[in-house]
Amino acid sequence: MYDRRANARMSGRTLWQDERAIEGLPIRLVIALVVGVACLGVMMSVVGGFSSLNETELDTKPDPDVIDEGNQTVNVTVVSPDNEPIEDATVIARSDTAQLDSLARAETDGDGTAQLTIDPELRPNQEDGRIELKIQPPQGEYIDKQENTGILVVEN
Repeated sequence: MYDRRANARMSGRTLWQDERAIEGLPIRLVIALVVGVACLGVMMSVVGGFSSLNETELDTKPDPDVIDEGNQTVNVTVVSPDNEPIEDATVIARSDTAQLDSLARAETDGDGTAQLTIDPELRPNQEDGRIELKIQPPQGEYIDKQENTGILVVEN
């Protein structure tokens, strides 16, 4: 409601003499800053989520997925979540709990299959171990951020 007396009292003051406006300003700035940062965080998570909608996570399907120690040939198929084979991906086998002398790498063919020759070894008193498979996706909308199906190495 409009107060004539307050208006009459203020009419004689200049802007420099009026200190009422500054009283609530700092808390209003803090509130605006907090609300703004919260809104920015929500917007960034929404925008960040859109870019991942176009990316497809890949996985491996080794055949066989359980092997003995020693020189072995393994066919690894790179697949999409819909089990579609992916061509031109690079599959890399490296030591995990089973040991390899060096990395093994191969590129997938038109059927999405890469043929790796590996020579895994287990440590003394180790009954089984794992060979890790990584994927270097082909150019495009593919990613490999999650752990892939590996190869289990068992003692002879």
